Amino acid sequence: MEILKRPLITEKISAMNERGVYGFVVEKTAKKPQIKSAVEKMYGVKVVGVRTMRYAAKKKTRYTKAKIVSGYTNTFKKAIVQVAEGEIIDFYGEI
Repeated sequence: MEILKRPLITEKISAMNERGVYGFVVEKTAKKPQIKSAVEKMYGVKVVGVRTMRYAAKKKTRYTKAKIVSGYTNTFKKAIVQVAEGEIIDFYGEI
């Protein structure tokens, strides 16, 4: 099971990157110690703290010519990771 799915690249998280705070979308069942070890292993940094938040599915409705299509968005879990002072994670190095 892959713990880290993808990094979060939003305006708010990018502003926090300067302070050593990074965001990730993680597996819904991942616990904080698992997230910490996965980030340390993948990026080679020392993680100081991990905060998590779960997002529930939202109902969405789309009106088409033929009918009304209803469904739900996906549920997901975010992790906000604080790395040790002086360490950085370079998301854009691979681009």
